[in-house]
Amino acid sequence: MAKKKVYAVRAGRKPGIYATWDECKAQVDGFSGAQFKGFASEAEAENYMSNGGNMTRDEQSAGWAPELPYAFTDGSFNTRTMQAGWGGFLVINDSEKITLQGAVDDPGWNAMRNVAGETCGAMSAIARALELGLKTLHIYYDYMGVELWNVPVDQGGWEASKPETRFYQAAVSRARAKGLDIKFQHVKAHTGIPGNEEADRLAKQAIGVI
Repeated sequence: MAKKKVYAVRAGRKPGIYATWDECKAQVDGFSGAQFKGFASEAEAENYMSNGGNMTRDEQSAGWAPELPYAFTDGSFNTRTMQAGWGGFLVINDSEKITLQGAVDDPGWNAMRNVAGETCGAMSAIARALELGLKTLHIYYDYMGVELWNVPVDQGGWEASKPETRFYQAAVSRARAKGLDIKFQHVKAHTGIPGNEEADRLAKQAIGVI
């Protein structure tokens, strides 16, 4: 007889320990950035939930584990120069981390202020992932349009009404058509999540805000 498992959901609709796969699946199926595992004992499951002291700083602060490969991106705007910028980083594996940073050089994009940086940051991460031949990319962001411009309006998404947002939407669509599975995960800004704070700092640095 197969040994009965228990399932720990560290990131899902309702994190916790579940007795059956069906209960676990209900919490993680279709949930972007889900983190879960099956264990032979409840003690092991509980250790996974606390991660036995081996959690990254992002996990400790946010209560979830960024799933590799992943990127944190953010945008900023310099009111003195009226220029938007972006920053962030792409983590390929436990030893490879690539900084993403740049400034916007287009009046139409800069008119969108920090939103331009938010979308350009995501596009920067996507472009680098394609260059590296990645098949999956988890993007952690704090501005909802980064994800919702890529969700059908009839499913709760946002309409891309500007040329710039349509350009962003098309860039994501092209990347997906090339085989890159892009998963978006929202995080709250300025809540102490190290990845988000680092992306914010890099975005500000790119346009001379700091």
